Amino acid sequence: MTIQVPSALLEAFVLASLRQEDAYGYSLTQSIKQTLDVSESTLYPVMRRLETEGCLATYDQPHNGRNRRYYKITEIGLAKYKICLKDWEIFRQKVDKLIERSQK
Repeated sequence: MTIQVPSALLEAFVLASLRQEDAYGYSLTQSIKQTLDVSESTLYPVMRRLETEGCLATYDQPHNGRNRRYYKITEIGLAKYKICLKDWEIFRQKVDKLIERSQK
């Protein structure tokens, strides 16, 4: 797909993924990459921005002698996720309407 994914949509993907369960950075990026053609170098800044905004919290868990940084969604993140869903629905309806008109 050659469509550039806006950062707001990337934020929604991260929040949606973490709404299901906490995840460490690499597993989160791989999960999202199964749906979108996007690189880790694109997703990590999105995750850091969401953390700075208070939408995500992090904690470390030991794994094979190293720590993995896990991300979890916060109450602020849940509220932002709900806003993302509403915004997406409005956007989707507008695009659908435009496409339907062009098909006539």
